[in-house]
Amino acid sequence: AVPEPRLLKLASITKSAQIVPARMQFVDIAGLVKGASQGEGLGNQFLANIRETDAVIYVLRCFDDDDITHVTGRIDPLSDFEVVETELMLADLESLEKRRPAIEKKA
Repeated sequence: AVPEPRLLKLASITKSAQIVPARMQFVDIAGLVKGASQGEGLGNQFLANIRETDAVIYVLRCFDDDDITHVTGRIDPLSDFEVVETELMLADLESLEKRRPAIEKKA
């Protein structure tokens, strides 16, 4: 649960029977590579997992370490960010294209 000291004060003012603090769950969904929207890497699995989230937090590699290989063989956080953004947009577009015929029938 997310600690929030004001929650108890609000609960006492409103005489709430139950106090339910906010909860946050972080899930590491690794594996997005260029071409994921076309099924490359863990593409479709990754995209299916990310559709279940309410928010996306980017953690981009900005360090060199010869013991940890990078999928492209070079460290470029801006490029990594652009790949993720592009693949998410392409996946959204594909999802909309699949729904389009049903939407057009209703219109």
